[in-house]
Amino acid sequence: MADKLRLMTVHAHPDDESSKGAATTARYVAEGHDVMVVTCTGGEAGSILNPAMDRPEVVENLTDVRREEMAKAAEILGVEHRWLGFVDSGLPEGDPMPALPEGVFATVPIEESTRELVKVMREFRPHVVITYDENGGYPHPDHIRCHEISVAAFDAAGDPDLYQGQGEPWQPLKLYYSHGFSRKRMQLFHESLLADGKESPYTDWLERWDSQNRPDPDDRVTTRVPCGEYFEQRDDALRAHATQIDPTSRWFAVSCDVQRELWPTEDYELVRSLVDTTLPEDDLFAGVQEKVCA
Repeated sequence: MADKLRLMTVHAHPDDESSKGAATTARYVAEGHDVMVVTCTGGEAGSILNPAMDRPEVVENLTDVRREEMAKAAEILGVEHRWLGFVDSGLPEGDPMPALPEGVFATVPIEESTRELVKVMREFRPHVVITYDENGGYPHPDHIRCHEISVAAFDAAGDPDLYQGQGEPWQPLKLYYSHGFSRKRMQLFHESLLADGKESPYTDWLERWDSQNRPDPDDRVTTRVPCGEYFEQRDDALRAHATQIDPTSRWFAVSCDVQRELWPTEDYELVRSLVDTTLPEDDLFAGVQEKVCA
């Protein structure tokens, strides 16, 4: 086994860690590395998306239920977990768009939320950090703020002049954006389902994709991590978020065997590196092992 390294992945809400990069984290845990998932908010504003869980006792205790779901998912993946402690901003809807409530994650001064993440980074001391791109993966205000504080904390955690009193400085070596919602990937799955005579849940999604104004994030990928043998573990973690994930939904339309055949990786964009590496990569720790063990 390679020397133990540390990976931190930063997410906006509970369940994001299981729908974005969960097989990657499961792989690195299995290889003996330390992995921490940081969840910025409690997901308090999320809707119940699984009809089977839309019950009064769940609705009345949604915050506690979502914390229990997160604990179960973390156990399935084998990761350490930390709540950052901010309040879910919700996804505003309407025309004109309503203002976000005061005190939620996306309206808290960015220096305050960055400070909390810097503190956790300095405690855990990750070699690699994963977050969302500048669009948040999709334009939810919490996802965009998650991106903003992750980049800011990566740049600040090693600076002794910044956020003094939040732990000993620690500089992570690589920063990645996760890119899971690739049009190319969905097209492959869509065509596979149709070839097998099955209905595809991706038809409308693909038809609505405006390729001129919405480039495929797969074009930005620098690093493809083989992790197909952990797809079942990923799906089990996703199902642990029972209020958010309907087990009959499109998340599970394509079998893990077919996914392993068509797209056996999870995909990332390297955006900061303080170590030498060669692109494209197949390992988030490429170059880190040599640096740490030199």
